[in-house]
Amino acid sequence: MKRLFLLPLIAIICTFAASAQGKVMTYGVAYYNLENLFDTINSNGTYDLEFSPEGQRQWNSEKYWSKVNNMARCIAAMTTPTTPNGPAVIGVSEIENRTVLVDLVKVIDEQLRKQGKQPWNLQVVHHDSPDRRGIDVACLYNPRQFRFLSVSNSMLKIPGYETFRTRDQMCVSGILGGDTISVVINHWPSRIGGQEQSSYLREAAADLSKHIADSIWAERPNEGVIVMGDLNDDPHDKSCSVNLGASKEEKGVKPHGFYNPWWKILDKGIGTLAYKGQWNLFDQIIVSGTLLKDNGADLYFHNAKVNNFDFLKDKEGNRENYPLRTYSAGRFLNGYSDHYPTEIILVKRKK
Repeated sequence: MKRLFLLPLIAIICTFAASAQGKVMTYGVAYYNLENLFDTINSNGTYDLEFSPEGQRQWNSEKYWSKVNNMARCIAAMTTPTTPNGPAVIGVSEIENRTVLVDLVKVIDEQLRKQGKQPWNLQVVHHDSPDRRGIDVACLYNPRQFRFLSVSNSMLKIPGYETFRTRDQMCVSGILGGDTISVVINHWPSRIGGQEQSSYLREAAADLSKHIADSIWAERPNEGVIVMGDLNDDPHDKSCSVNLGASKEEKGVKPHGFYNPWWKILDKGIGTLAYKGQWNLFDQIIVSGTLLKDNGADLYFHNAKVNNFDFLKDKEGNRENYPLRTYSAGRFLNGYSDHYPTEIILVKRKK
C-alpha cells in the first residue's frame, strides 16, 4: 500500500520539478524620449530661459508637475501579464538633469500606490552631457529585476568639427535574469539642416555605438548588448543598417552582429513620431546576436512593440492619432511627448 501511494506522489513531484525547470521568465526593456523634461530654473542661459516662468513658454511649477505626472502615467502603464512590475530597464532622453528624474520616479510610485500596486522604486543613473541645449540621456532601472554593475559615458567627437557638442552615449551594465548585459543609451544628432546633410553625424554616432559594443565583446565575448535611443534615423537609414550593421532579418545574424526588429514594424506603417503625414520610427531598441535564441542565448529577444497607448494620442485636427505633445505651435497642450515609447521583451528559460 505504501508503495502504491508513493508512486503517484513521486510522479507529481517529478512533474512539478520539470515544470519549474522549464519555467520562462520575461523582462521588459524600454525607451522613451520625454520631450524636454526641464525644471523651471534657468541654469543654461538663453536656451533654458525658454523653460522658465519668464520664458516664452511660461514654464512654471504647475506645467512642470503636470508634465511629470503625464510622463509617470505613461511609464506606469508599461506592464503586461508577464511583466506586471513594468520594464526592468528604461532608457530616457531629453531630460535636463537628475532632479527631474528623481521627481519622476517618486510620482510613478505615487500613482502605482493609488492603483493599489506595489511601488517599483526605480533607481536613477544620470550623467551631465556637454550638449548645448542642456539635455541628457539617462537610465531608470528596477532593482528587483536588474542588478546595476557599472556605467560609462562616451563623447561623440567629429573630426574637423571641434566645436560640435551633443549627448554622450551612456553604457549601463548589469545583471538581468542571471546574465550580464550592457545597454547603450543614445540620442543621436538631429536632422537640422536636412537629413542628407546631417547624416554623417548620425553615422559617426552609430560608429561610436558599434565601437562600444566591440570593446565589451573584446573582454566578454558572450555578453548581450542592446543599443537603444532616439536615433533620429529610421531602421533602413545608413547609420543603422550599414554603420551599426543592424539587420532587418533575425535569421543569420552573427553573435557580434545586430538585429533590428523595428524595420518590419515600420514597414507595416507603425511609427513613434510623425511629420507631415509620414511616420518615422526613430525610437529603436536594437539587440545583439548574443541575445538571439538561434545563437544559443539563455536570455534572448522575444518581441518588440510600440507603446502607443490610446491616451498618448492626439484626438483632433490634422494631428489626430499622432503623439499628443506638450506644446504645439507655442500652445500648451498638456500632453506627453512627441514620441511614443518603445519596448522589447527578453525571455529567460530557467535551467
